[in-house]
Amino acid sequence: MALAPPTMAGTALPASIDGQPMPSLAPMLAKVTPAVVNISTKTRVRTRDAYFDDPLFGQLFGMQGAPRERVAQSLGSGVVVDAAKGYVLTNNHVVGGADDITVTLQDGRDLKAKLIGTDPDTDVAVLQIPAQDLQALPIADSAQLRVGDFVVAVGDPFGLGQTATSGMVSALGRSGLGKGIQNFIQTDASINPGNSGGALVNLRGELVGINSMIFTPSGGNVGIGFAIPTDLATGVMKQLLAYGKVRRGNLGVEVQDITPRVAQALGLKDTNGAVVTRVNDGSPADGAGLQTGDVLTAVDGKTVRNAQDVRNAEGLLPLGAKVKLSVRREGSAREVEATIAAVKLATLDGGKVDKRLAGVTLSDLSPEQKAGGLYGVSLASVQRGSAAYAAGLRDGDVVVAVQRQRINGVKSLPTTGSLPVRQLLLSVVRDGDVYYVVL
Repeated sequence: MALAPPTMAGTALPASIDGQPMPSLAPMLAKVTPAVVNISTKTRVRTRDAYFDDPLFGQLFGMQGAPRERVAQSLGSGVVVDAAKGYVLTNNHVVGGADDITVTLQDGRDLKAKLIGTDPDTDVAVLQIPAQDLQALPIADSAQLRVGDFVVAVGDPFGLGQTATSGMVSALGRSGLGKGIQNFIQTDASINPGNSGGALVNLRGELVGINSMIFTPSGGNVGIGFAIPTDLATGVMKQLLAYGKVRRGNLGVEVQDITPRVAQALGLKDTNGAVVTRVNDGSPADGAGLQTGDVLTAVDGKTVRNAQDVRNAEGLLPLGAKVKLSVRREGSAREVEATIAAVKLATLDGGKVDKRLAGVTLSDLSPEQKAGGLYGVSLASVQRGSAAYAAGLRDGDVVVAVQRQRINGVKSLPTTGSLPVRQLLLSVVRDGDVYYVVL
């Protein structure tokens, strides 16, 4: 389709009507756009090959210790939220696992960024860039947003350059869109690939959300976009700045959705809520008196529709928070109180398993990972320069098997200090894909 400039001079909008200037978002955007940045990343990705990844094939043809890699590049957006310290908020899926991160400002400057921390469960990440002549966005209280409020999305869709689109808040508190902790703002302001990590602002130019994802059957915008509210994003940012990670609490219960068959078996009138399938000994839920078979119907007065609502509530509450739980037990309703406590995950120095894993910290999986059907141990940290890092292992990878033997947790790992094998074969899960790593 050809693009042509307008030819009729009369098509221009008047500068004013009845002496009143035409409304425009330009003055607000002039203050917002310098704080929205483009982010480009480079990531070394280990390539997979059905033959060369086989340890026996590698031994026969002398290909051991020579992992094949390619460099993957991606684009996204970010928001400067602290000009004095150079802090930039963005999405975990924009920068997570990247080996090189470059931030481009509106004035054309390219700056190397330091990754402060990421939180895959909320898809939030924090970067730091040199604090020289930066402009930051003021942050609004996203809890004050209402459906129908006007908002503007600013980012770099498809790498075209900085772009602003307008719309309104279509819904609040959206969840059930995949894994992790979800409390999204839904908007019809156009959000497309490359907008991830960019700003969602109100008409005062204040940050209300970090653009994160879209619902689309075609790959492009169809008017259903989602942003992480600032209340959630800034809470995660504070923990990443303080600890380098999020110290997330839990209730110590495992729950599942209530199907019609489960409802019938428990004598329930409907499928609303989440049924407790396990209460961990000594957990906050145990102390509050929860029992297997109880149905959680609300957390702090907010209705629980399914198991995901319980996991969201756990992930959004700070450590030490006292929470009221509404429960149905054998047809009667009751309320109990529990205090959110830290998730206690067993950890192990990888060097105690095998010297080739020196520099790796192994950890049990989080409740969210287990709820998604994963098993194994997580690589809480992989030290740069270690043999594991050179082989392609990265923070957040999940080892599901060692020497083709399934791993169910840290306690199931051998701690002899060195496995009696020439090549250590790990089965690793990353972003839903499974591959072998040979050490």
